[in-house]
Amino acid sequence: MERPPSRPLRIGDWFVNPLSGEIARGEERIRLEARTMRLLLCLAENPGEVVSIDSLLSQVWSGVVVTPDSVYQAVAALRRLLGDDAKQPAYIVTVPRLGYRLVAPVEPQLDTHHPAPQPARAGSRMYVALAFGVLLIAGAATYYVIAGRNATGQAATDTMAAPKTIAVLPFLDLTDDMNEEPFADGMTEELINKLSKVQGLRVPAPTASFYFKGKQLPLAQIARELRVNYVLDGSVRKSGDTLRVAARLVRADDGYVVWSENYDRPVDDKLMVQDDIASEVTSALRNSID
Repeated sequence: MERPPSRPLRIGDWFVNPLSGEIARGEERIRLEARTMRLLLCLAENPGEVVSIDSLLSQVWSGVVVTPDSVYQAVAALRRLLGDDAKQPAYIVTVPRLGYRLVAPVEPQLDTHHPAPQPARAGSRMYVALAFGVLLIAGAATYYVIAGRNATGQAATDTMAAPKTIAVLPFLDLTDDMNEEPFADGMTEELINKLSKVQGLRVPAPTASFYFKGKQLPLAQIARELRVNYVLDGSVRKSGDTLRVAARLVRADDGYVVWSENYDRPVDDKLMVQDDIASEVTSALRNSID
C-alpha cells in the first residue's frame, strides 16, 4: 500500500486537509491528531476495499509496539469525529476478523478548493474598519465586566470557565456479537457516579450523557453542548472469558488525548468488574485533569 496522500480530499461530506491536520464540513472544523489523520488517509487510499488491521498497524503505528485494540479504539474515535454510526455506517464499515472498509466516496481536491479571500475594495474597507472598532470596544467592555465580577468574588456563570468539568460519553460495545451493551451502559453510569464524588470535579448527569448515545455528532460539539472541558469515552471488547475496557480522556478544546488505558478482567462478576475498573479510572483521572 502506498504512502497516504498529502493533497486535500473530499471524503463524504468532509473536506480533509492533511497538511493542516483538519477536516471541515460547512462552518464546522475539527483538528485531528496526527495518528487519527493517518488512519483516515490509509483507509481513503483504498476506498471500498478492506484494509487489514495488520496493514493499519504497520502504517499508522509504524515503529510503535501496540495491540490490535489500539486500532479498534482509534477507529471508534474517528467514527465519532466523523459523526458516523457503527451500526449503520456511512463512512467506515467493520469487516469482522478482517479489517475496515471506507464506504464514503473519496475525491481528490485542488489546493485552491478553498480560495483565499480577495482584497477588500476601498469602500468596503471603511465598513470593515468600523466593524473591527465596534468589536474591540465590545471586547474591552466584556473584559472589564468579567474582571469586575471576579474582583467582587462573583463566579462566572459559564461552566466552560470551570477548571474541572468532564462528561462521560456512553461506552461503545465493540464485541463481535455486540451483545454487551448493558455492560457498556453500566460502565458509563458507574464512572459518572464515581467521578461525581471527586471533590472539585463537575460531571453532567447520566441523562445528559445518554442523550448523545447513537447520535452522529463530533466530540467537540458534544463537549460544547454539555459545556465541559474534558470528555471521557471508551469501549468494551470481549475475548473468550476476558473483558477488555478501553478508556480515554480527551481535552475538548483541541481534541488531544491526555490519558488512555486498557483494563482486562475475567468475566466472572460483571458488576464487580464495573466497580473495579471505574475505581481505577477515577484514580487515574485525578492526576490527568489540569
